[in-house]
Amino acid sequence: MPASVRLAKLRSGPAGRLDPQLLRVLAAIAAGVIGALAVWVFHQVLEHAETWLYGHSDGLVAAARGLPAWQRIVTPMLGGLAAGTLLWRWNRSRATPVRHADDYIEAVTIGDGRLDLRGGLGKVGACFLVVVAGGAVGREGAMVLLAALACSFIGARWRHLIDLKLTVACGVAAGFAAAYHAPLASSLFIAEVLLGSLALAAIGPVILAAVTSALITHALAGDATLYQVAASTPLDTTGLALVALAGVVAGVLGPLFLFWLDGSKVAFARLGWPQPLTLAAGGLVVGLVSVLRPEAWGNGYSAVQALLLEPATWQIVVLILLCKLIAVAGSIGSGAPGGVFTPTLLVGAAFGQLLTHLAAPLVPGSGQLFTIAGMGVFLAATTHAPVMSALMVLEMTGQVQLLLALLPACVIAAGIARRLRAASVYAGH
Repeated sequence: MPASVRLAKLRSGPAGRLDPQLLRVLAAIAAGVIGALAVWVFHQVLEHAETWLYGHSDGLVAAARGLPAWQRIVTPMLGGLAAGTLLWRWNRSRATPVRHADDYIEAVTIGDGRLDLRGGLGKVGACFLVVVAGGAVGREGAMVLLAALACSFIGARWRHLIDLKLTVACGVAAGFAAAYHAPLASSLFIAEVLLGSLALAAIGPVILAAVTSALITHALAGDATLYQVAASTPLDTTGLALVALAGVVAGVLGPLFLFWLDGSKVAFARLGWPQPLTLAAGGLVVGLVSVLRPEAWGNGYSAVQALLLEPATWQIVVLILLCKLIAVAGSIGSGAPGGVFTPTLLVGAAFGQLLTHLAAPLVPGSGQLFTIAGMGVFLAATTHAPVMSALMVLEMTGQVQLLLALLPACVIAAGIARRLRAASVYAGH
């Protein structure tokens, strides 16, 4: 049999169409490219906006630190007012009822993969306004949503050939991989949080999309890891036991953090204010606490990076933690669009730093490893996804030597948290 005939049979099904497995591979690669470019574009626009507003793009904490107190207070409030007005007008302008989901978790878990482009873009735009004004939400949520929207919009034109739901799931993984520089953990996020029982069949294309996205992101941004970490002494047996203990404590604190966010949503809902005023009030909360610590601004990335490079005194860590908890409650409780993933990492990093101060006499020189462990176990306690959480922080920091210590601790944290609160941070979607 000629080689050309064998190749045609390999690539085509019984009716001469492309083989479904080949189509899955091509769709996954395309989703990886689309997701990476969507995140890169959002990031570039955000950096230019920060430069225009604050004179530099060194991060929102640095921007807040360079502003007088009254501007720290007013800026997040105005950002919330603008975002709330946009969402309010955007929703009122819809001429027909929404037919598709505007949330990627809903589109993948219970929908057919099609996202409402108009509603989704409204969320992305509103999140951009909140983030650039210092709101305490994660910008990565909008990045991932934009990647999913692009894959859904383009994939819908080819849904007679591809599995649209799987393609959007690949787009979500690609967005996560580009935003957090963690392709393996991003794939496991899809497996543990989104796809459930479908994960085994879908994990191959999802990994392919995430790795493709990570390679493109590396080519565009050039950063190998998201966070830089100061050198630390490897953990001994005592250190391993303390990391496991951190998992137990985080298993209790994680649900309390989620109850705190739930309470803030109830408190803002009781105000009964119009959406623009509610989001403005949330921004005002962020602005007021930022007078005490500029780390209240933003998603928490800059603060985490600072803690990983140079440990702070326990008094400063406590103050940062309290301010961030109030700021996140203000933003999330008021309904500001955006993610809670990176703010959760900051809460976990602060928890790990406090553990560092307690454990210093027992394991000197291992401080930054406990900070990383705190990020992992706290993330596991809120997402109920222990494998993803462990791999996520290790990929973001490059500290893969912590895997054997961190993975069991994340399993412990997720197990305890699940017993105390059945719903994870994603249960509301």
